[in-house]
Amino acid sequence: MTDAARTRAPAPAPYVLGVDIGGTNLNVGVVPFEGGRPLVFLSEPTEAHRGAKYVVDRVIEMVRQAIREVAGPDPAAARRAFAGIGIGAPGPLDRATGTVISTPNLGWRNFPLRDLIANAADLPATLDNDANAATYGEWWLGAGRGAKVLVGLTLGTGIGGGIVFDGELYHGVSDAAAEIGHMTIDSTGRKCKCGNYGCLEQYASGPAIAARAIEGLEAGARSILPDLVADIHQITAQTVFEAVVKGDPYAAEIMKETARFLGAGVASLVNLLNPDRIVIAGGVTRAGDHLFLPLRDEVRRRAFRVAAEACQIVPAELGPHAGVVGAVACFKKETYGSL
Repeated sequence: MTDAARTRAPAPAPYVLGVDIGGTNLNVGVVPFEGGRPLVFLSEPTEAHRGAKYVVDRVIEMVRQAIREVAGPDPAAARRAFAGIGIGAPGPLDRATGTVISTPNLGWRNFPLRDLIANAADLPATLDNDANAATYGEWWLGAGRGAKVLVGLTLGTGIGGGIVFDGELYHGVSDAAAEIGHMTIDSTGRKCKCGNYGCLEQYASGPAIAARAIEGLEAGARSILPDLVADIHQITAQTVFEAVVKGDPYAAEIMKETARFLGAGVASLVNLLNPDRIVIAGGVTRAGDHLFLPLRDEVRRRAFRVAAEACQIVPAELGPHAGVVGAVACFKKETYGSL
């Protein structure tokens, strides 16, 4: 590891870079040190099938572009302008070494992500789980503000999670806590990329919603979904949302089924952690009340009443910025000890 990955700035610089690596998109933003929405926000498709090197090279170029937009081309000016880089990536991972141990949706193993980015940018960096980061961002500046016990779920290509107790992210003893997408909700269910069967991710993530919709159509279900795409295998979760908005009964049932699956997992979290707030982020939340109303009903049906009544289940507020803002929050907390 070079000095860039270890050095801690003696005093905060005006800005921090946030990097959010997801299965669908790469997001890089510049956030004021004291907090706020990104002043610069760049986003590109991940294209994970092109390999880890390609993805990281794209991230590094995005980081350099963001630095140039704020500080210009002079490397010395960049070091004065930026305190460092917070990175969020799918896990499990090792925060101490900055290594991604494995990513079922990206196919990376034992990958030294933090140092590759830190060394290329010549700035100190931290690494945390992307869903942890998004949850911490919502606690800092979004829908989780003021929560004593906050649980965050990110619903996208996979399902990630984060837990905040009294302002502190809970990582567990080996940085593997809050892998909510890999809770088993059906012991003999669908096989997951992680090797388990019946993971929540296989029922309520974006690709899982699309897969269930396609399976039903192939079995003879009547729907407007095929009219919205050239081929039914092009159906995505977004296509299902569009059909729900257009009043399609089959798409509405798919969404209600998604809420039931998600509700089973969320009710377990409510019973286990007794949180005062659960924040749900990601593309799936575009369904709005079509998702949240049946989800809340399912949680009330399954969870202990006293725990369910104490818990608000709300959509995230930061949108696509959550991961970037949260990665900055993680950097500040780890580097300076507070937000």
